Amino acid sequence: MNRRHCASAAITLVCALALLTAPVQAMAAPIPEPSPTTSAAPSAPSAPSAPAKKSLAEVREEIDLLYRKAGAATDAYNLAEEQTKKQSGEIVRLAESIAEGQARIAELKSRAGAEAREQYRNGGLPPGAQLVLSGDPDLFLDGVNQFRQGQQASRGMLTELEQGQEDLETYTKDASLNWAKLEANRVKQAKARKSINAQIATAKKLESQLEKTELARLLQMEKDEASTAQSAWLSSGALQDINREASASGKQAVAFATAQIGKPYVWGAEGPGSYDCSGLTSQAWAAAMRPIPRTSQEQWRQLSRIQIQDMRPGDLIIYHDDASHVGMYVGDGMIVHAPRPGRDVTLAGAGSMEILGVVRPDK
Repeated sequence: MNRRHCASAAITLVCALALLTAPVQAMAAPIPEPSPTTSAAPSAPSAPSAPAKKSLAEVREEIDLLYRKAGAATDAYNLAEEQTKKQSGEIVRLAESIAEGQARIAELKSRAGAEAREQYRNGGLPPGAQLVLSGDPDLFLDGVNQFRQGQQASRGMLTELEQGQEDLETYTKDASLNWAKLEANRVKQAKARKSINAQIATAKKLESQLEKTELARLLQMEKDEASTAQSAWLSSGALQDINREASASGKQAVAFATAQIGKPYVWGAEGPGSYDCSGLTSQAWAAAMRPIPRTSQEQWRQLSRIQIQDMRPGDLIIYHDDASHVGMYVGDGMIVHAPRPGRDVTLAGAGSMEILGVVRPDK
């Protein structure tokens, strides 16, 4: 059986071994019977009042919340996808190890069988007995040495066979565990995908119900709010004395990120035609030969944190208290980022959203 067939059989073995493992009703108070009257005529039923129409500001707040939830779900999806890729790679590696172990055990068994057949051809006598029966002293001494070497080789082969069997059992257990993790991550991905699509569909439905003039006002409100937040951030002195230059790798990351301006946001995308927020930043730093975590939450968790006043171009600004958004600082108080569905990669004020903190990929 060649190596490819062994690997295929091993993967099949792994898959076979993996074991994928009433509200209380509220009761309404009884409605009292009306007292009987002789003169009162029955009153006409009142028409239900129409729900009050939401203001444009309330609609915008609801849409923003939906997209924020979609962004958080996107981060969960991206993390599950990254873990799935890692587990898939581990399963392939373990399957190859299992195949190699099986081939090695087969080889050792073949060698053991060859020795048994050799002993049979010698009349069934063990090598020690054959030496005693030899009448030639030189042949006897030479045979003793060969006998000792053969004993050592046999003991070594037996030990290696036992170790190979133990390793094979360990590899199989590890592969089964990784397969279970892989399936769990696939479930997480499916849940996150469902949540993302639901949030985006609801937000788009709300937008579709607005008139063109309302949509234009909604966009202007978004710009005005971002501008107000940016002005307040700049007025706070956050950028005072910040005039640091980017590192060599930071310049490469900035150049990559800014070259993507105008490409659409697509959740889960990491180029080359579209990006989500962390897909853009992770690919920009990959282009600078500095791989970083895929998601904004993992970027916040794993990368070195720095103070805002120490920022330089190429650093990543993490937004919102759940670290669900990220942009790359490019200098002069601006970031490049992929905002949300329905928007393109663009430049924006670094202070236009709620800043959680800053991280540096090349520290």
